[in-house]
Amino acid sequence: MKTNLTPLAPKPFPAALAHVGHSAASVYEQAGAMLAFIGETAQVFAGWLAHPGRIRWRVVLFNLRTAGFDALPIVGLLSFLLGVVVAYQGADQLRQYGANIFVADLVGLSMLREFAPLITAIIVAGRSGSAYAAQIGTMSVTEEIDAMRTIGIEPHELLVLPKVFALVIALPLLTVFADVLGVLGGMVMAKTQLGVGFGEFTDRFAKAVSITSYLVGIGKAPVFAAIIAMVGCFQGFRTRGGADSVGRQTTRSVVQSIFLVIVADALFSVAFSVLDL
Repeated sequence: MKTNLTPLAPKPFPAALAHVGHSAASVYEQAGAMLAFIGETAQVFAGWLAHPGRIRWRVVLFNLRTAGFDALPIVGLLSFLLGVVVAYQGADQLRQYGANIFVADLVGLSMLREFAPLITAIIVAGRSGSAYAAQIGTMSVTEEIDAMRTIGIEPHELLVLPKVFALVIALPLLTVFADVLGVLGGMVMAKTQLGVGFGEFTDRFAKAVSITSYLVGIGKAPVFAAIIAMVGCFQGFRTRGGADSVGRQTTRSVVQSIFLVIVADALFSVAFSVLDL
């Protein structure tokens, strides 16, 4: 008995090309909207500088607590475990060459320059960036933002700038906390796996890690914070429709902010290499 099973035809080339073009146009449109959003925020920030009395310190402090203080446990735990993993992975190789003491160089430079600011930014992007997008997206769906404009309140001044300002302050402090916990995790693993005492580790750490390496990691944090806050708020303002749109824009905010943070970190690495820092 014959069966006429026709294989699925591949997507025609013109249709595939149209899909690529549509995606490229969407990315271009979103990039332009993002630049316009940054410009509007900068304009409102200039108004803040001209009239400091308009700064809503209560809102800033609230965001500082939610984005900074409340994130200490998860940032500290993951940084400690990351320091443990870095020291553990390097222990076998260092032991083979009798270079146990250089675990301080490995943990110190990797955590302070790269891992601590990057893992902190990723955690904050998933935690606070998504919350910003969800909050503003829900307000957009329920037309609260339109109501704010109607009564003369600038949404950027109330919803965007306090979040950006608070996160730019909180993320460097969280990075310092991550530095301490990451190095502590490396010290614990160096003691158990390599027999390097805390005193020896600290002495070598002070020689291996310069103040420049420390400031390189801290200097990345405000840029990461601005990226996370701006992307989260931008995606929140682009929410249209119902609850499904809130979830979609929240997911986009996390994906885009983490992607842009990693791109920025790569650009920092290239720039620091050129500058020999």
